[in-house]
Amino acid sequence: MNGPGNSKASSAGGCFIAGLVPAGAVIGGLLGQPSIGMLSGLGLGIAIAIAIWLRERKR
Repeated sequence: MNGPGNSKASSAGGCFIAGLVPAGAVIGGLLGQPSIGMLSGLGLGIAIAIAIWLRERKR
């Protein structure tokens, strides 16, 4: 979290999780496997969020 003494802005990695879960479900639904698509979207969203978190942690 950014407090009053911390001037550096943080990146929001959670938006990728929120966006990729339904996108994965829709794409998976088109392929006949909505549950697998949703889990794939969740996994990819988590991986991107962790990558952003690790990159921001180095700053």
